Amino acid sequence: MPPKPLVDLAKIDMNQIVADQHGVCKINPHRDEFQQLHGILFIDRENEIIVGFRDVRDDEFWVRGHIPGRPIFPGVLMIETAAQLVSYYVVSKDAGRGFLGFGGVDDVKFRGTVEPGQRLVMVGKLLENRPRRCVGATQAFVDEQWSGGRGPARLREPRMVYEGLITGMWI
Repeated sequence: MPPKPLVDLAKIDMNQIVADQHGVCKINPHRDEFQQLHGILFIDRENEIIVGFRDVRDDEFWVRGHIPGRPIFPGVLMIETAAQLVSYYVVSKDAGRGFLGFGGVDDVKFRGTVEPGQRLVMVGKLLENRPRRCVGATQAFVDEQWSGGRGPARLREPRMVYEGLITGMWI
């Protein structure tokens, strides 16, 4: 059974983009194929919560070879999306500290698949922010109604597809 979501996604406006891909690039240095975080939907500094997204497309480099005939978004790219979300939150909070590198990942569970055409919504909560490192809890969700209306809107909860702890190190 998946854990409780870090935030109630029903209260997040999935159409209100706080920072688009260009805005993400102002904080995170990732570019081209390695920019996994496409936008920010919500930031709550008081509770140290951030919600971002990644639109999974069918023309990406991994689609042809990661399960031919049934492309599945690689788990390692979900982890990288989570790392970029935590990085965006911490660096935008502590501007001027430099680059926050990927320091580790713990307690990862993949709970479902993500396919081209879906929007992966990534949630993060900062748990620890020390001088040398930070740790964020992360979760990812998909729901057909976020993916351009592929099918009728449903009254069920979004499906959790990933969870894990991300450690960032100041470099």
